[in-house]
Amino acid sequence: MCGRYSLKTPVDGLRELFGFKELPNLPPRYNIAPAQAVLAVLRGDGLRDQDAYEGGPRAAIQRWGLVPGWAKDTSIASKMINARAETVREKPAFKKAFQRRRCLLPADGFYEWKTMKGGKQPFRIRFADGGPFAFAGLWERWQGADGSELETCAIVTTDAAPAIAELHHRMPVILDPAAFDTWLGGGQGEAEALLTPYAGGRMLEFFPVDRGLNDVRNDDAGLLEPIELDRAPPTDTRGQMSLF
Repeated sequence: MCGRYSLKTPVDGLRELFGFKELPNLPPRYNIAPAQAVLAVLRGDGLRDQDAYEGGPRAAIQRWGLVPGWAKDTSIASKMINARAETVREKPAFKKAFQRRRCLLPADGFYEWKTMKGGKQPFRIRFADGGPFAFAGLWERWQGADGSELETCAIVTTDAAPAIAELHHRMPVILDPAAFDTWLGGGQGEAEALLTPYAGGRMLEFFPVDRGLNDVRNDDAGLLEPIELDRAPPTDTRGQMSLF
C-alpha cells in the first residue's frame, strides 16, 4: 500500500516532466497524508471519452481518498486511498475511474513502515537521483446534495518488488515517463499492462527516517533525512535497489 509520500520538487521540474502549462500554488510537502490536498495531472475533464480528448495535460488539486460518484457521502474516502491493480478493473468503487479518469500523481518519495524494537519505524523510498516520478492514479468527481463538487483520487498499488518486500508486500505503481500518455489516454488493456512493480532503469534506495513522520501534523524537511537506528534491523538500514 501507500499511505504517505512527499513532493518537494520545484515547479519548473514538475512542469518539465509532466508537460502542464500552469501549476496551482503548491508549497513543498514532506509528509502528505490521506484526506489532504494533493497534486494530480489529468488529461481531459473526466466527462468525455479520453481517447477523443486532444487537450494537453493539466494540473489539478484533488483530495487523497477516492469518493465514487455513487457514494451518498464522503465518508468512504478513508478506505479508498489505494486501489489494488489486481481488481481495479472490476471493483465498483474504481472501475469507472479506471475506464475514463486515470491520472498521474507526482511524488519524489514515499514511505513504508517496518515493525522494529520500540515500535513501527518509517522508511523513505525514493530514486537515488532524488528526482520526481509519477504514481499511477485514479480520480473521480463527486457531487453533494447541495450541488457542491469534490475531486478525489487514489493511488494504484501492486505487488512489491523483491528488493523492498522486507518493508511491505505492496508498492505503488510507478510509471515510466514513456508510459504517461498510455496511462492517461490508452485503452483499458494497455493501461492494465502497466500495473506492475517498477522495472525501469533508475535506481531506487531506501533508508530509515525520523519517527516524527508518524504524526501527520509534522511536515518539515527534516523528515526526509536518513537517521541512524539504535539497533540495526535484520538487513541493512540503507539499501539500494536496481529493478531491471
